[in-house]
Amino acid sequence: MDNEGTHGARGTWGAQPPDGRAGRPGSSVPHPAGPPPAAPPGPPPAAPPAFPPRVPPPAVEPSAMKPPATPPGRYRTAGTGAPTAEWLNAPRPDSDPGVWRYAYRPRPAERPPRPSLVGPAATLALWLVLWLLLTERAVPYVFKPIEIITGPQWWVFGGLRDDAPALVVNSTTLYYQLLVLALGFWAARIGGWARLFRYFAGPRLDRARFVTTAAGALLTVWLVWTRRVPLADVLLPAVPTGLMQGGGNQYAALFVSIVLYALIGTAIVWPFARIGQWSVELGPLLGCVRNQRPQQPRTAPGLPGTAPVEAAGPAPADWPELRAAGRVDAAEALTAAVHTGRMNDVDCVRLRHAWAVARTRPDRLESFTDTVLRKGAGAYLHPSGQRDLPLRTAPHDPLTGQVRIGDCVDDPRNPYPRRGSGMALDPASLGTSLLAVGPPGSGKTAGVVRPVIESLAIRALTGQAAVLAVGGAGAQLGPDDAYDVVVRIGDPTSVHDFDLYGGTTDPDEAAAALAEGLAGDIPGLDSRRAGTVLGQLLGPYRTVHGRFPGVPELRELLEGSVAALTVLRQALEAGGHHSMLRELDARARQAGGAGDPAAVLADRIAVLDRPAFAGFFATGDGARPFSLRSLEQHPLRVRIDLPERAHAEASHLLARLVLAQFNAITAARSDRSLFVCLVLDDATHTVTAETVRGIRRLRSVNAGAVLALRTLDDVPEALHHALLGSVGCAMAFSGVSTWDGKRFAEAWGKEWVEVREVAQHGVFADQPLTRALHALRKLATGKAVTTDAVTVRQVERERWSASGLAYELAAGHAVLSLTTVEGEHAPPLLVRLGG
Repeated sequence: MDNEGTHGARGTWGAQPPDGRAGRPGSSVPHPAGPPPAAPPGPPPAAPPAFPPRVPPPAVEPSAMKPPATPPGRYRTAGTGAPTAEWLNAPRPDSDPGVWRYAYRPRPAERPPRPSLVGPAATLALWLVLWLLLTERAVPYVFKPIEIITGPQWWVFGGLRDDAPALVVNSTTLYYQLLVLALGFWAARIGGWARLFRYFAGPRLDRARFVTTAAGALLTVWLVWTRRVPLADVLLPAVPTGLMQGGGNQYAALFVSIVLYALIGTAIVWPFARIGQWSVELGPLLGCVRNQRPQQPRTAPGLPGTAPVEAAGPAPADWPELRAAGRVDAAEALTAAVHTGRMNDVDCVRLRHAWAVARTRPDRLESFTDTVLRKGAGAYLHPSGQRDLPLRTAPHDPLTGQVRIGDCVDDPRNPYPRRGSGMALDPASLGTSLLAVGPPGSGKTAGVVRPVIESLAIRALTGQAAVLAVGGAGAQLGPDDAYDVVVRIGDPTSVHDFDLYGGTTDPDEAAAALAEGLAGDIPGLDSRRAGTVLGQLLGPYRTVHGRFPGVPELRELLEGSVAALTVLRQALEAGGHHSMLRELDARARQAGGAGDPAAVLADRIAVLDRPAFAGFFATGDGARPFSLRSLEQHPLRVRIDLPERAHAEASHLLARLVLAQFNAITAARSDRSLFVCLVLDDATHTVTAETVRGIRRLRSVNAGAVLALRTLDDVPEALHHALLGSVGCAMAFSGVSTWDGKRFAEAWGKEWVEVREVAQHGVFADQPLTRALHALRKLATGKAVTTDAVTVRQVERERWSASGLAYELAAGHAVLSLTTVEGEHAPPLLVRLGG
């Protein structure tokens, strides 16, 4: 059956292309373009429901998910080199966890400290003096070796005779020149000239070495050619005369001379070529010339984030994966849409994901091609029909799923390669969960929580993630248009209610999650026992009524209302539900006993039985509950607003319930291809022992949680270590207390550092003259004569101390450590938020 391409990517349906929106100026990635002109204007089709059919939901009103109308007329276009094409073709090299990969360039290697110039200058001066002395023949006995070689008959009083032959004179000159050259190598070695050369050459060491050795080779050849260095005059007389004369043939003699000079030149140039590594420098150029191809430009080192040099190979903007699979028509259509500006970054990622899904189902390939040819950039739209968020407050790269939250500060406490690089979060790190701790105003919401929600919402538009954002009413978590479902608990205008039972039909499962939300934070109360009490009431009630009880009914049952229990018992007896009668009898026997949690549960559920929530948690036919189970298979963007100001205790209870339901639902889902993430803008009084165990399991089920806290004291002290140990990413903002800093310092551990200790010891002289000089020096300076004793050793120290986190973090900064689901680690890094 032809589905018109509406179900090619899991969790997405076709819809009318939405209106284009202008992006923020200055962003490094493109923002939405207008829809493709292939889509004719007209009324948009109805969007599919926001819930899966597992729990029959009521009709969703247009405010929850409404596809925008098609814009009339004109669309924004661009020529070759459109922003979307440039963004798609930009390199994204593999790097360490947390590095902003878009157009990333590794930082050049750290330059060592500048070496002292005293040693090289002193050895250079010594060499020049020795050179002068050798030139003037002022060093005795140096001529003895050459005198023995050339014969003593040509020497008199340490000098050559005037009638000495030219060969002897040239040999002597060459001998002294070789001595000067050997002394130069000796001076360069003890003076560290090579270290000085490497320092000033810096990152261009290879090029500087090549240029220097090439210049040295040319200078040496010129000196030999002009006979200032009589190397040829010494070697040529050693060649047999008959060979030089070529047997009377002048052409043969010329050829022999050319060969000899070529051998001499090769012998001169070869050492320079080896030292300068000419083969490495000239190899690529010679290869390009041989293959008749222009040389690729070299990648010069630069700062991270600078414009990169495009790598050789097929450009991603030309959709090579479709061409390789034989879908040339679809590739051409998408390439034209990218280069003319009719596709934005979200469109590109959404269609790449749709193609990846289609390749796993060969029967979907033809449908994919047909849908792309008909709808272009509007194919496989999200159920909402949106192609981007109404507003982005941070730089996003949908291709990698990253959101840039700041920059690594150029600080000695950061590893040198990471200084100045962009800091980003992605599903690979969020899958290990993130704990952010900082006082109000430190930038948790604006700097981390909202950018993460935006990133996951963009990923949901591409069909690869689902996000659940939970915060207080009025929290800046994004506009309503950026979400598919908005649940405003306690607000009469809210379109959706909240399902206290998580959409399950199993009484025990519903009781376990509800017990964790109601009483998970009470010390000494076992949530499993509370779940048993709730299960003894929820099971019989559902058997009789076909649904779970609402808040007022559940409160009556927990309080032990005789009328409510009598009616329930009679209904069970009439229906012959003997097993449920035993459950109800067990509850009656345990009621009022020592340690019975029913009274505590009744007091907690009474918090929700308020006029402000009247009818809000209803479970009858007229209820409109939203269930978190909708996140299992659909790429939804959901926001839950809690009434923190007027009903703080109810907000904490509901937040615990949401976290408990999220852990239970994500752990039980069978299809884990969607990344599901819960973002709690305020996790105060939310974390319990059971939820900590659930957070630890999220990384194995392709899910994650982001918990923001004002202080770790909002979590029971017994859970501090467990919470920091179960999350893979921890973030401490400026303004944390020393108590919180101590917990982070313990979690981040220690590292080996090199410590240099200098101790001053007094100098005691034995000689009278030395003592007099020391006394005169003390009289002049006012200080005793001392000597320094330097000790260098390796010690273990905390990566960040508690006082450093509490007092050294400037406003707008945070320290972040990362762990990915693959097990890669990034040490605690000092980050400037929003950079």
